[in-house]
Amino acid sequence: MTPELALQIATGLSCWEGPVEAGPLEGGITNHNILVKDGARQYVVRLGQDIPEHGIMRWNELSISRAAQAAGVSPAVVHAEPGILVLDYIESKALGESDLDDADTLRAVTALIKTTHTRVPDHLRGNVLSFWVFHILRDYAATLREKNSRHVPLLDDLLEQCAMMQASVGPIELVLGHNDLLPANILMSKDRYWLIDWEYGGFNSPLFDLGGLSSNCGLGRDAEADMLSAYFGTAPDDDLWRRYDAMKCASLLRETMWSMVSEITSILDFDYSEYTEKNLERYRRSFAQFLKERA
Repeated sequence: MTPELALQIATGLSCWEGPVEAGPLEGGITNHNILVKDGARQYVVRLGQDIPEHGIMRWNELSISRAAQAAGVSPAVVHAEPGILVLDYIESKALGESDLDDADTLRAVTALIKTTHTRVPDHLRGNVLSFWVFHILRDYAATLREKNSRHVPLLDDLLEQCAMMQASVGPIELVLGHNDLLPANILMSKDRYWLIDWEYGGFNSPLFDLGGLSSNCGLGRDAEADMLSAYFGTAPDDDLWRRYDAMKCASLLRETMWSMVSEITSILDFDYSEYTEKNLERYRRSFAQFLKERA
């Protein structure tokens, strides 16, 4: 879908009350995001079809978006049809990596994550997907082999590391995870924080969201300790650190292999090769530290 067609579709929806103004929103590398003004109100239109190779099913995104709205952690869903989701626009600023360096911001975001994990499930209806990162990594590897990716020579080692990380994670608590905690998916409005973009939402371990937030924002060890203490209500012990570090590595490997697959499947105008290299380097550093901590 071209940006021009995305604008045409967004402005032609039946939910508008009168003539509208529209323009593209920055961000989003699996869909088109359009800001639409209808009278005095503004809305975000998300346009995107299912992406089976990444486990993105729009019915799942819609179900969790509605539950997150009911739980008070996400903007309201005002209209939906296949491949289209219309949300209330929240006057806000998307966080950047450095924003989580502030201790108060980190604690507030950690509280938002815990609220999401514990309250959103109360409002879910119907079927909802799971998001088990180790299955996803193995499935990505199979896709890369089937499509003869340039990264095939790396896969044996990466899958061996995947198995090691899964063993270290061990048994898990099951919560409803966001599973894509890039700082850009956390909005700061005048008086609170919001989560957006539920493409990858599903049942998972809380450690995946916590590890993903840390790896995406480059948190240091002291900040990670504060985050884990705030979430679990007690200082992390050696066992929690081991399980958390393994899941943090897995979240980085998932982002890396997501990009590897996107290199050969996505038609969006984005430099996935550069994104792969950036995340592969981050993963390798994190995994080396994980091995050092286990020694």
